[in-house]
Amino acid sequence: SGAAAELFDAGGRLSRIDLRLQRGTDRAAFITSLALPAGVTAAEPGDAAERVSNLSRAYRVNLTVLALVALFTGAFLVFSVLSLSVARRAQQFALLGVLGLTPLQRLRLVLVESLLLGAAGSAAGIALGTALAALALRLLGGDLGGGFFAGVAPPLQWEGAAALLYGLLGVTAAGVGGWWPARAAQHLPPAQTLKGLGAALQSGQHRAVPLLLIAAGVLLAQTPPVAGIPLAAYVSVGLLLVGGITALPWLIGLAYDRLAPWVSHRLLPLLAVERARRVRESAAVAVSGVVASLSLAVALTVMVASFRDSVTHWLDVVLPADLYVRAAMGTGAADTVYFPPELVRDVARLPGVKRLATQRFVPLQLDPARPAVALISRDGDGIGRGTALVGEALPVPEGQIGIWVSEAMVDLYGARPGQVFAPLSAFFRPGPSAERPSSATFFVAGVWRDYARQSGAIVIDRKDYERLTGDRRVNDLALWLADGADAAQVQADVRRAARMGASPAEAAGLDGGLEFASAAQIRATSLRIFDRSFAVTYWLQAVAIAIGLFGVAASFSAQVLARRKEFGLLAHLGLTRRQILAVVAGEGAAWTAIGALAGLLLGLAVSVVLVKVVNPQSFHWTMDLAAPWGRLLALCAAVVAAGTVTAWLSGRAAAGRDAVLAVKEDW
Repeated sequence: SGAAAELFDAGGRLSRIDLRLQRGTDRAAFITSLALPAGVTAAEPGDAAERVSNLSRAYRVNLTVLALVALFTGAFLVFSVLSLSVARRAQQFALLGVLGLTPLQRLRLVLVESLLLGAAGSAAGIALGTALAALALRLLGGDLGGGFFAGVAPPLQWEGAAALLYGLLGVTAAGVGGWWPARAAQHLPPAQTLKGLGAALQSGQHRAVPLLLIAAGVLLAQTPPVAGIPLAAYVSVGLLLVGGITALPWLIGLAYDRLAPWVSHRLLPLLAVERARRVRESAAVAVSGVVASLSLAVALTVMVASFRDSVTHWLDVVLPADLYVRAAMGTGAADTVYFPPELVRDVARLPGVKRLATQRFVPLQLDPARPAVALISRDGDGIGRGTALVGEALPVPEGQIGIWVSEAMVDLYGARPGQVFAPLSAFFRPGPSAERPSSATFFVAGVWRDYARQSGAIVIDRKDYERLTGDRRVNDLALWLADGADAAQVQADVRRAARMGASPAEAAGLDGGLEFASAAQIRATSLRIFDRSFAVTYWLQAVAIAIGLFGVAASFSAQVLARRKEFGLLAHLGLTRRQILAVVAGEGAAWTAIGALAGLLLGLAVSVVLVKVVNPQSFHWTMDLAAPWGRLLALCAAVVAAGTVTAWLSGRAAAGRDAVLAVKEDW
């Protein structure tokens, strides 16, 4: 309206023109024919929503991959449960074989059981997942509490096609997990099994297979992203996990062949270690679930710790002042809510203010398909101190204007150090003012880390920006307080100066829009948002570890049931029930210890891929690798302790009086 134009001093200026095209008009050709000047873009109604969708795509893809991790560990769970079931029913399968059931029919029987189990689990998982998603949206919002889309509470989007796809993936994972128990049922020797002797796992895995898988994973980690998604890196993680798990028999032999001489004079440790050496394939099967789950837990722990440590150091660099004052909540409001130059001078003269630095935010739409880039004009002496530079800054050539770009600008727009960034020049073409230069060449002098803006940011010296644009407005103030100054009193003085020194339009915007925060407050708020955003990963780690330990319990239960005669023979040779249980617990400790070692090594390898490849390709920022060794060692120790207790509990049922009587079954 005219009143609004007069109030905001916007008379005779237009910020947007809406067009309705005639039916049948080619939109792309029409936009091309407009020949819009620099800084003016044409956008369709759905472009903004598409840009927001592209901005959140990396988070959605990573959450989807984390969901597929559940299928990966679920396959091991099905494998463990069906292994236990086949072991318990081995004599039944053998009897069916004697009565005429062919080996192929036994394989089909167990495989159908796994598929039915997967169908039931998938149905329950879809229902439970839908309920948990609705609860998460209500409590945390669409960004899991990260604060990226504050105030947005999106409704639950339930798609039948997606649910059906995930259900089929669940059934497929169950089928994969049930394949090996089905093969075991197929190859059962009927006569030997009816006598209770069982069948040993076949060995002969070639060492070249895990080495080839790991090598392929390392090579894929060097592959660039596909359409902005690190697909090759995700496949690399899967190959590293599978390769590490298939190398378990070799790792078990390598470790316990050297440990055996040290325990040769102790009976119970000798029995535990020798069994791990002699049936290393069985040990590898038993701890494969632990290795898979622990490696993923270690990888997530290292990734989150690295990210948090990098964010902490980044906050220390970008928050050097004592108090920060913000006029605009975002770059979109930068032209309507700001500090005029007169107000900045008044604030700098306030008692208690020792030093003042300013920042100006301007949104630049460099690419209509992407969100706007933030152009930040900052005092020249603060560019190095207040920016987390990656590497050393380059000297700016004579006659060119230095800019410092965030890492996202390098990936998205190719703005590499030492090069001229031409797209920015289009936004500083000469206007009607005679004081503005005829042209501007921007030299990329350095790259800096920016964990606040995923779409990219450019820092330019404030003097260069004012000379090119004539814009002297400011959005942010950084205040260094004098010794003994009261921060609350300084805030009150800034508010008073804003009300007294601003025009009616500026006062209307500043009166309710000023935000004050100390460096400690911003740091604490940022880390709290970070911890809330990644809280879901801790639950995923706990679930993965629980699934792995359940697999250990099922594997040990299956094996101790098949070894009842062995325990009975040990009892006849003089071992007490406590000693037999100690042997079983020792086996559990030996097996889960090697599983914990393998899981730790694999997890560290996967974490390198996540930190150095997945995160830069997904979010366009880098971080320093930081391994919280105390937490990782505590996690491994907890897994070994839990595996030992699990094995002991599994052996109690098979080490009783029935084991002694089982020796007579062949007499």
